[in-house]
Amino acid sequence: MLLESLSELLHSNFPHVALPAPELAALAKLVGTARLARGRSLFLQGQAAPAFYAVLSGEIEARFCGLGGEVSVLEHVQPPRLFGLAAFASGQPSSYEAVARQPTALLVFGPAAYELLMDRVPGFARALLAEFAQRYDGTLRLLEASRHRTAAERFQLALAQLTRERGLGMLDAEGGVSVKASQAELAALANLSRQTVNQLLAQAVARGELRCGYRSLWVKPRSS
Repeated sequence: MLLESLSELLHSNFPHVALPAPELAALAKLVGTARLARGRSLFLQGQAAPAFYAVLSGEIEARFCGLGGEVSVLEHVQPPRLFGLAAFASGQPSSYEAVARQPTALLVFGPAAYELLMDRVPGFARALLAEFAQRYDGTLRLLEASRHRTAAERFQLALAQLTRERGLGMLDAEGGVSVKASQAELAALANLSRQTVNQLLAQAVARGELRCGYRSLWVKPRSS
């Protein structure tokens, strides 16, 4: 079961990397598992990261905590996304807190697992660098948007990011990509009020660009 989950997870995150069977078997012996109850922290902001992680089931909220106790949501991490990569790879304290939003099962990649992937799996290091670059670019776009873009532009950038991260493949009969996300998550990512996001969603629905459901959106690709 672990072998299958591990293979599917790595393929989902790094589809162009082929993991040979001997390396996959060796990796399965090095990767740990963890379970978190709802509301429990995996690691705190400012804490050293001894590993990086992947969500097998459930959901992790990555969030910034201000000195005054205010909380700003960075991302809701769902299967099969990896997280904690930057702090682990750099050896620096984590810049955010990771908290389970519901009962959550994780895979834990410690130093030995990371070393195997980097040294024994052809193409993994290149794929990891590309993943870092993509996430950094997304962060810069959101930062630029929060300072210089209109509410509508920030809404579109956040919607595009969620579609990239959570879009479930094939178009449905009406030409939309299913995206598991709530209006609250979209508002947090775009740094907008829920009232503003509700208004912008209604406008996008009226234009035929998306459809809304319970904790789900169906987004029509821009090219269509």
